[in-house]
Amino acid sequence: AVMQPIEIPDELARLIDAVKNTGRPYVVGGSVRDWLLGQTPHDFDIEVFGTDYEKLRNVLAKFGPTEVVGKSFGVVKVRIGENEYDFALPRRERKTGSGHRGFEVEPDPSLTLAEAAARRDFTINAIAWDPLSGEFIDPTGGRADLERKCLRHVGPAFSEDPLRVLRGFQLASRFDLTMAPETIELCRSIHATFAELPTERIWHEWEKWAAQSIVPSRGIEVLEATGWIEHFPQLAALKDCPQDPEWHPEGDVLTHTKLCLDSLVRIPAWQKASRNHRALLTFAVLIHDFGKAVTTEVAEKRGRLRTISPGHDKAGAEMVGPFLDSIGAPKAFAKFIRPLVRNHMIHIHAADSLKPATVRRLAARLSPATIEDLAILMTADLRGRRPNDFSKHPLVNTLLEAAREMEIEKNAPKPLILGRDLIDHGLEPGPHFGKILKKLFEAQLEGDFTDKEEGLAYLDELLRERNEEND
Repeated sequence: AVMQPIEIPDELARLIDAVKNTGRPYVVGGSVRDWLLGQTPHDFDIEVFGTDYEKLRNVLAKFGPTEVVGKSFGVVKVRIGENEYDFALPRRERKTGSGHRGFEVEPDPSLTLAEAAARRDFTINAIAWDPLSGEFIDPTGGRADLERKCLRHVGPAFSEDPLRVLRGFQLASRFDLTMAPETIELCRSIHATFAELPTERIWHEWEKWAAQSIVPSRGIEVLEATGWIEHFPQLAALKDCPQDPEWHPEGDVLTHTKLCLDSLVRIPAWQKASRNHRALLTFAVLIHDFGKAVTTEVAEKRGRLRTISPGHDKAGAEMVGPFLDSIGAPKAFAKFIRPLVRNHMIHIHAADSLKPATVRRLAARLSPATIEDLAILMTADLRGRRPNDFSKHPLVNTLLEAAREMEIEKNAPKPLILGRDLIDHGLEPGPHFGKILKKLFEAQLEGDFTDKEEGLAYLDELLRERNEEND
């Protein structure tokens, strides 16, 4: 079948037009893959054959500021307005040491397209497009693998860079791919090289998985099949962790977690969220049942022996920080996710007593996350069961409606009375301020006052009582 030529931005077309006088440019990598999948490419990488570094840079410098990524790498970045384009010379790589950076890279303009493709990671990323002829060049069978939804390594050089296993983990989830058996075997054989990876590189791949997945469970399956799940012990512990078949007929905790993740990315609110917000919610769902691995037991409940996990929400909240630190997540992630994990069982624990004060207290406890975020997590959790018994727990919608009425679904209630109000009341600042403000906020959450005027009247009453006690 004749493929439609890739639509590239006009400014990139002008750059390619100029470069073709000094070498042979091809569009390569992820942008070609995305186009073949029917998506709009965003990051364009151009590989230029048959020229040298200085000539390439001189041509590109006429269009905008160029940044030299390193002469040894043979990459020139050119910036036009908001956009940045990478132009690279084809290069040979030689493994010289351990880890993701242990390579000697040497640009080689005489390489063929097939030789250049051989150093790429997966066949789906090794397809090139010729902007001059409109032809797709596919030396490793990447297009057939894309059609089969297969993630296959290009060649034996794959094993020289352990980061490629984690790249496979996020690509499988982002494009709904299954890893080829021979690639799984190769990944298993380099299991020990995980230790060579710096955490910032590990985070880069996990963040892509969390923010961009269309079937997040595919990536978890890659980790399981390759044995790399063992490098994330809190996640590995969910495998074979039993659940009561009446409540969780789908199987163990890892199976439930994968179903929850796949349900999450189908929720419209997740899809509409910003990239960072999507990642936060995905990790909240991934981690929400980590506590089951350390709390699950068989005990009598409602007249018969059951598998239960009492306090798994509290135990899980304590595991949020260590797990996220181990994969290099920013500190703000744990701060957001911990209260969500700690409160994700609220629809069970507070099912009978959803008073306004309960909702306000919950909103305050969840901050910086919100009741809306918790509702997304609980929805994914309830839909991650087979059969789907979401209707048995109407509390999620009740909770959201109550929070919306109070206008606290998107943010926590803020204290109506502040330190400056105490000063205006003639109080001297000091350690007692904290205690008074805490008492006032508690009363506000309880519903004892609902606006500033009522709050100041409540403060007057509080101070009167205090003075009477001191007399």
